[in-house]
Amino acid sequence: MDAHSSSRLVASSASLLAAAARLLAGAQARWLGCRPDLRQRVYFSNHTSHLDFVVLWGALPRKLRAFTRPVAARDYWGTGTLRCYLATQVFNAVLLERANLDDVGRRQQVDLLLEALGECYSLILFPEGTRGTGREIAPFKSGLYHLALKRPDVELVPVYLENLHRILPKGALLPVPLLSSASFGSPIRVLPGEEKESFLERAREAVRALRPA
Repeated sequence: MDAHSSSRLVASSASLLAAAARLLAGAQARWLGCRPDLRQRVYFSNHTSHLDFVVLWGALPRKLRAFTRPVAARDYWGTGTLRCYLATQVFNAVLLERANLDDVGRRQQVDLLLEALGECYSLILFPEGTRGTGREIAPFKSGLYHLALKRPDVELVPVYLENLHRILPKGALLPVPLLSSASFGSPIRVLPGEEKESFLERAREAVRALRPA
């Protein structure tokens, strides 16, 4: 298979997976505080399921998906032939280690995210760092703050994913078809002189505020 045919196959696979995710999860995109745009963004969201980045990515318009890279855990998406292929070849994901990181390791992760952004890509990021239960949003890790400081030109868009913890509960192998939604809020940024803890709590609240009543 030549490079052009391979590229078309990957693009077709991506479109099919996005459609499957929307069908399975019934995911509705709710653009509440912004509109779809090709400008560089970091979409940061709550995290309750391995389906999260697939559903959020699939909720974006097709022209945005081509320039949006999910950030995912290497210990899950980097293992297994199929998962690894989907992550690296179809979703163009950025795979990160998430265990036993020291300060040097965390700085290297931020550098990797900066490289992944480049001059044209957006990212999907889950600042909790691990999956929650769906009842509450855990405190955010510092990566979002440091990324925002180094790339103040990139919009930070909060997203709330509803019901994904019920569609694919922790430990489950097969998803359960249910309705879900991805709610996109108003972009935020680090304010002048704002401390890390204050920003991370404000970012967390921006996601929580999008939860449907």
